[in-house]
Amino acid sequence: MNIALASAWHPRGELRRFLRAWPRLDQAYTSIAISLPPGTDLAGLKPLQELAKITLLVTGDWSWGRHAALRAAMGSSPESVHSTDFDRLVRWVETRPAEWRHCLERIPEADCTIVERSEAAWASHPQALRQTERLANLFMSHFLGRVYDLSAGSKGFSRRAARFILANSPEVAGKPGRALGTDAEWPLLLRRGGFRLQSLQVDGLDWESADRYQEQAVSFDDQRLAAQAYDADPRNWQDRLRIAQEIIESGLDAAHRPLIFP
Repeated sequence: MNIALASAWHPRGELRRFLRAWPRLDQAYTSIAISLPPGTDLAGLKPLQELAKITLLVTGDWSWGRHAALRAAMGSSPESVHSTDFDRLVRWVETRPAEWRHCLERIPEADCTIVERSEAAWASHPQALRQTERLANLFMSHFLGRVYDLSAGSKGFSRRAARFILANSPEVAGKPGRALGTDAEWPLLLRRGGFRLQSLQVDGLDWESADRYQEQAVSFDDQRLAAQAYDADPRNWQDRLRIAQEIIESGLDAAHRPLIFP
């Protein structure tokens, strides 16, 4: 299975967990491209730079982080690409490795695999995320012909689909980036381009933010307590509304953008 990993990663204490997960990541992916926010100190990630399979790139503009990782992953000419946010991935590998590997096996079956959260995974998230992301998912799914969970931060692409995404990136047209808007933008572009989409529900994409600066993935009870604290801050609701708007605006733009067929 020739599948590359394209991952955007804002490090928040995951390095030791990354290194523990490395044997599994090394076995699963033929190459790994990880984009990092501007100003990231690569000296602190020196153990990763010594791993030949990994490409680390510090972006000049974090709003293009996912695009940068996808473009770098394509440099190894993979048959398929797994695009996922790294904090979600490391939790998934730690808690449900068999499910993660099963997902990778399914990715070559379609041009775009939308990895969705199961009800159990949804239940671990704060209400601020659940309510706003469901709204964005429902709105954008209208253009896809069925309801998808677009905002889970994990998708699979064929090489042909990844090339199409990059050719039709708003970056090519000089437009500003919308980092999380790719959740809707990329599937919309592929649907319009005639590519085949499939979906897969998993438990392993439960809420990852409660793991920040922890030595390992936290328990469901710890997630629940962190989610309650998250919901208690009105600023988080405001931020999640902004993100939902970004996803909707990016999807609407992708629904009407003139297409380029490379």
